[in-house]
Amino acid sequence: MLRTILYCSFFACSLSQFSFGQEIIDTLRSQKSPKDTSAIFRNNKIPVFNMDADSDSDFGSQDIAGLLQSSRDIFTATAGFGFGQARFRIRGLGTENKVVFINGIPLNDMETGRAIWATWSGLNDITRFMDVQTGIVPSREAFTGLLGYSSINARASNIRAGTKVSYAGTNRAYRHRFMVTHATGKREDGWSFAASASRRYAEEGYVEGTFFDAWAYYLAAEKEINKNHSISAIIFGAPIVQGRQGMAVQEAMDLAGTNFYNPDWGFQNGVKRNSRVSNFHKPTAVVNHYFKINPSTDLITGIYAQGGRGGVSRLNWYEAADPRPTFYRYLPSWQEDGSAEQLALIQAWQTDVNQRQIRWDDFFHANRKNLFTVENAGGIPGNDITGMRSKFMLEEQRQDHIQTGGNVVLEKRFTPKTVLNAGYNFSVYKSYNYRQVKDLLGGEFWIDIDQFAERDLIDPELAINNVDNPNGLILEGDRFGFDYTNNINRQSLFAQIEHDFGKLEIFGGVNYTYTSFWRTGNMRNARFLDNSYGDSEKQNFHNGGLKAGAVYKISGRQYFTANALAMTRAPFMRNAYLSPRTRHDLVPGLESEVLFSGDINYFLRYPKIKMRATLYYTEIQNQVWNRSFFHDEFRNLVNYAMTGVDNLFTGLEFGADWNVTSTISTHFVVAHGLGVYNSRPSATISRDNNAELIDENRTVYLQNYRVGGMPQTAASFGFRYNSPKYWFVGASINFFDHIYLDPNPDRRTEEAISGFVASDPQWRDIVAQERLDANFTIDLYGGKSWKIKKRFLNLNVSISNLLNNQDFRIGGFEQLRYTPADINRFPPMYSYLFGFTAFAMLSLSL
Repeated sequence: MLRTILYCSFFACSLSQFSFGQEIIDTLRSQKSPKDTSAIFRNNKIPVFNMDADSDSDFGSQDIAGLLQSSRDIFTATAGFGFGQARFRIRGLGTENKVVFINGIPLNDMETGRAIWATWSGLNDITRFMDVQTGIVPSREAFTGLLGYSSINARASNIRAGTKVSYAGTNRAYRHRFMVTHATGKREDGWSFAASASRRYAEEGYVEGTFFDAWAYYLAAEKEINKNHSISAIIFGAPIVQGRQGMAVQEAMDLAGTNFYNPDWGFQNGVKRNSRVSNFHKPTAVVNHYFKINPSTDLITGIYAQGGRGGVSRLNWYEAADPRPTFYRYLPSWQEDGSAEQLALIQAWQTDVNQRQIRWDDFFHANRKNLFTVENAGGIPGNDITGMRSKFMLEEQRQDHIQTGGNVVLEKRFTPKTVLNAGYNFSVYKSYNYRQVKDLLGGEFWIDIDQFAERDLIDPELAINNVDNPNGLILEGDRFGFDYTNNINRQSLFAQIEHDFGKLEIFGGVNYTYTSFWRTGNMRNARFLDNSYGDSEKQNFHNGGLKAGAVYKISGRQYFTANALAMTRAPFMRNAYLSPRTRHDLVPGLESEVLFSGDINYFLRYPKIKMRATLYYTEIQNQVWNRSFFHDEFRNLVNYAMTGVDNLFTGLEFGADWNVTSTISTHFVVAHGLGVYNSRPSATISRDNNAELIDENRTVYLQNYRVGGMPQTAASFGFRYNSPKYWFVGASINFFDHIYLDPNPDRRTEEAISGFVASDPQWRDIVAQERLDANFTIDLYGGKSWKIKKRFLNLNVSISNLLNNQDFRIGGFEQLRYTPADINRFPPMYSYLFGFTAFAMLSLSL
């Protein structure tokens, strides 16, 4: 009865929208936070199935591999491509809830749990045909969570034999892409080889001042020793150097005359230079052994290693004015309205590129005339050194890492209808986090002093970041500021069984995970002598999970599925420390996350029409939210951490694909969700330079605020014409709504509104959440194939945002720093969908 009530309540919520205006106010005024944790399996999530249009087979005749495996259907494909341009997230969930496998090895980032697609970006020929399963689904490789998994089979024997070369041109992040792939297939001697490489680049991308310079490589070899043993080895990587686009407030974009204004570049000797450059390359090697123990038992083992560099550059300065053109005091809004100073500043922003961009030449001029004597350099008495001390410099914040691990997966087929899988996985991870001088911009050295501590603390010795190198001269390539290592060890066990009863198919899975992490300080900070260097206390977490699902076949054309999951997950290390740059202190109240999810689905499969309808429900409890920002009042870097952050996601998904004729097909896809914060978290506020907390146990009234930064409603309607003469053309119109800004949690506290009465309009301005306008896009695509002797030539073209709508705000966030007396002092940051973009690729298969 309880489950029935919960399901009925959930369905009602999924089909309606909350009214948030009065509810937010009532939430802030109420005394208690209602929280229902009584039911473990709250329904919703689902595997996605795709059958050939001409298939007449009855599902009842299939073995268990048929229904409990899934691939991309029309909804998943549309969500990934048509909706993806607007940052739509399936069921509101991030990629930390989807496992990505390469040859059976899970390769999500250990610190954040997210899938880092840049690791293999550019290897489209290898990753194009991955197995994508969405929702609570069975996996024969590991225990997967809320969003299922994507599995890439990169074995050399899996790559189609032959050679393929292609060229693509576009006006997006890059302009040109060249790619070549060659595979031998399985040779008579049992060997298989494959290789792929690509080159992508743009001197300037869609946004002014950005650039793209990327390579990608893949090498694979496999040897079939005999019918029972095969060994596979692959290595791949994707070095990427990219000039980024910085965020800006709307005022700056309006003054610059474009919603794609980029404040992070400027002219140096007449040449554009970007200050925010990412440099990423983390090659990966995987070796697998495939062992057929007997006709009904397989054993797959694998080991892997991954490592490399990741870094983003940024400006730094000492005893100098903020060099960023978008610093709020440089904007016209800082001046008195209508004043001569304001009008002059507006004029300068609109006409002088140096007013709105970085002034690189000024940095060199300032550094070269800043003659300075460092006394007792390196802590050596009498070691006085005179030279040009940089006031401005370019640093790179690095996160390099090394990860090794392996897994073992056993599959036992007791009968054609009963399959058992079990496995073990382990990983050892270390990331090296530090600042490094990239360019002294004409100066000769930098001094490793925290300028905020030097200003605020009585004892100047406390401003030293590294007491083992006091007054040390920092040269290009040297580390400074902070230097620490994150260590994560993880072991996991899982088991899963699947059985086919005929009309009914079921699966069940269980897992156990042990996670241990700790911080190792490599620099002894003067402000935290006893709490910054060496190993911190290890944090150990024991977690487990259960999931189950069933398929009930009404007929060979219609069936229902239902799935449920309950699990716990260790907190992600990236959020676990108050200020990992300076000390070992943990976020108070750190504990494992708790996840509940379920879904119910209806499928219709006919030769001319395919349909899926889904209702889902997901709760994620006890998350940690941790951000850092510069605080004007404290004039220091402030860390804002929340524990007990709960999310609730409910909604529906619908996708239908109809073959109207033998050449014309249409599709209709809709996703309508409700993603909200579902608790009142507790906040701890701290500073980088002081162990004393600014505040702790501050209640944040986030319950019922929307999760921001994504559309929670999306729909698509389109058609496609497939010519018998091997060409096709299609179009779709996509609609997006219920897009909200990410809320600043501190604006939803009693402290933020304590100086106002409820009738004050500014009270509502502080606590209300901004909803962005609904919008739509039109996309076109087409292609043509030719057979030239035994070779195939293919042309594919796609156009996104055909109407060049450059005013579509697809997300954003409220700045964490704010002034209650002047709520517009630090306005929100918005991000916009690119206007008209096109992509064309010509490929030749030999």
